[in-house]
Amino acid sequence: MPWNPDVYNQFKNIRFQPFFDLSDLMADEKDMKAIDLGCGTGEQTAILAEKFPQSFFTGIDSSPEMLAKAGNLQHERLHFRQMTTEEVLESGETWDLIFSNAALQWSDHHQELFPKLISKLNPGGQMAVQMPYQPGNLLNRILSDLASEEPFSTQLNSWNLHSPVLTLDDYVQILFDHGLKDSNVFQKVYPIIAEDHDTLFSFISGSALIPYLERLDEDQQNVFTTEFKRRIAAAFPKLPAVYSFKRILMYGRRG
Repeated sequence: MPWNPDVYNQFKNIRFQPFFDLSDLMADEKDMKAIDLGCGTGEQTAILAEKFPQSFFTGIDSSPEMLAKAGNLQHERLHFRQMTTEEVLESGETWDLIFSNAALQWSDHHQELFPKLISKLNPGGQMAVQMPYQPGNLLNRILSDLASEEPFSTQLNSWNLHSPVLTLDDYVQILFDHGLKDSNVFQKVYPIIAEDHDTLFSFISGSALIPYLERLDEDQQNVFTTEFKRRIAAAFPKLPAVYSFKRILMYGRRG
């Protein structure tokens, strides 16, 4: 099931605030060679290229549907490629800035992934990453619990999305062990105010729900989403609902 940029962008304002918080952690330096891992539609990468006008940016994403929206944003300092993060790590390229906003939660084995990312930084290079803290977010937990129950567990062939996102302590240790200085790692809550339960469903349907639905046929999808919506309503009995959406932000500079 392809990513739908229109559904994803229904919550553009909510998704952009952590991007701005993350970008504020970075220093502007001349002639940076920068990469945005999981750039999506490219809008945020374009903002970074404006914020750092003497730097050169490459946005990469694995979704052709997302990148189709990025084509008209390209210019001499901004380009896009269809690649996975893993392919970037195997490419041999190094960077002065590695940036990733709400993408690396889709990559496994963070204990190995983040040291590899750090190794791709040039001396003095910066890394800035933001990810939803899936283990601490209620909608993610409801979704995972549902998928582990029958009949869905059988229909999904016992597959479930087990978040690779580690604890704050883990990331602080990884950054320290691999030579990043000026580390700043923290969790922040970005509350989502929902007037109805469909709003909460729509928020997660544009991201975490996708890999579940792509493993089900149409009839199974309908039953799964109906039960998911019912459980969302049960978990948020009071409207308007406040969903405390937690994200991890981290920054460091290679010594």
